[in-house]
Amino acid sequence: MCSAKPSCYIPGLTHMKPVIRVENLSKQYRLGEVGTGTVSHDLNRWWHKVRGKPDPYLKIGETNDRSQKGQSDLVWALKDINFEVQQGEVLGIIGKNGAGKSTLLKILSRITGPTTGRVQVKGRIASLLEVGTGFHPELTGRENIYLNGTILGMRKREVDRKLDEIVDFAGVARYLDTPVKRYSSGMMVRLGFAVAAHLEPEILIVDEVLAVGDAEFQKKALGKMKEVSSGEGRTVLFVSHNMGAVRALCGRGVLLENGEVVKVDVVSDVIDKYLKINDNKCILKIERNKINENDFFIKKFSLVDSSLCHIDKVINNREVFLLIEIEIKNLNIGFSVGYELINSSNEVIYTSGIQDYYLLNNRKIDKKVFSDGINVFFTKIPLEILRPGIYKIKIQSAIPNIMLLDIPNEMLTFELIDFTSPESILKENRKGIIFQTIKWNKTILNC
Repeated sequence: MCSAKPSCYIPGLTHMKPVIRVENLSKQYRLGEVGTGTVSHDLNRWWHKVRGKPDPYLKIGETNDRSQKGQSDLVWALKDINFEVQQGEVLGIIGKNGAGKSTLLKILSRITGPTTGRVQVKGRIASLLEVGTGFHPELTGRENIYLNGTILGMRKREVDRKLDEIVDFAGVARYLDTPVKRYSSGMMVRLGFAVAAHLEPEILIVDEVLAVGDAEFQKKALGKMKEVSSGEGRTVLFVSHNMGAVRALCGRGVLLENGEVVKVDVVSDVIDKYLKINDNKCILKIERNKINENDFFIKKFSLVDSSLCHIDKVINNREVFLLIEIEIKNLNIGFSVGYELINSSNEVIYTSGIQDYYLLNNRKIDKKVFSDGINVFFTKIPLEILRPGIYKIKIQSAIPNIMLLDIPNEMLTFELIDFTSPESILKENRKGIIFQTIKWNKTILNC
């Protein structure tokens, strides 16, 4: 565990010198306006500055929680950030959208300056923060490679030596002498990463832009980041929402929440903390009030563990069950209860249900699964066939081929998190809606 000190070390890195030191770093923004807002504010700020006093408006400001409407137009995108990065370390920076990750990387890349605090960086930085970072749209791919090399302080002959390797890695040889404004976003990211990774910076900063690339490129990019950190001793700062990639690539992690550092520790502990913080983003339990005297009413449905206790997160290596509580009153006809599992593209992955007695060849088969009063049923959710992502569960009940009974408007929503399977690093590596691993056997034909 880490204390409140500015840095946190892990075995194997304690003998190395820090190449990045962040001390009491804060960044404040004014919402809705450019600059400080008014002439009087500017004059007041200048007057305090010439007298050697602190900025009077730094005392004003709210936490950068984008889900809440605040009273002030000043927010802290970052607040009192402290950590160190050692030479040759791969540091993962994680947090939900709006946590301050991109703002932190822009300050480290010297794109913008901090409001208070300081950043000490030792070495040359190459950053890939968004598609087309550092590229001039009217210049060709070749010209942009030389332009980026010059910005990094490299001589022409150094770029000449790396040119073929960059082009081969990016896979854009055919378009090398075409203006990059005609590149697709994927081609732009491939070339941008190839330039950033191959022009020998001491520090490589990579934001979530790798998600734009295809599976082949993601695999090459992750492999290259491992190579430059372990083989060449360079430092990598990696921001991603893919916990599998962060876990596999990084030794330590920094967790940001509303612009503040929540935890700096070994990456597995930081990921665990991140999952707990984000538990409330999943609606895993819904209870309904009965508003009229229906003969059939779905009272409650939730996700539970194997002990039928309410769960707080859905991870691929654990068993998860859907529990449904139904109230029945004098319903003497066969009916069914089930659910649809729907992915983020609103595609129904599968449907499952349980039904009472039904007709088979015009003959009633009495199963009598349900009874008057409260009925509670549960069924296992087959997580092993699902890709990581956001899913919804829609509950429905009906008298088959006759009428609908009760279909709640509410739907369970959960995020399936996968950072344990071999596929978790490149979750798009295999095509298909489902994620099933199918066994193959070898045999010898004698005919």
